[in-house]
Amino acid sequence: MPQALKAIYRNGTFILKNPCNLPEGVEVELFVQSPQVIPPQITDIGTRQNFLKQLVERMQQNPIPSNSPRFTRDMLHERR
Repeated sequence: MPQALKAIYRNGTFILKNPCNLPEGVEVELFVQSPQVIPPQITDIGTRQNFLKQLVERMQQNPIPSNSPRFTRDMLHERR
């Protein structure tokens, strides 16, 4: 059964934020979920223009529905 664990990556090691109950030596699969958006490393101007054109086309093909829920500022920001 999947178990969600939170960790911080520091000096090449994942440091768990909370203790976990996994057996020693168990293999795990990590799915990295980062709040930072890393832009593509495109240096060629033509390739960059093509990438941006395709990005805009995709956004236009998948608009946000007009009946989608509206989020408030409080809903968008995690409160602790």
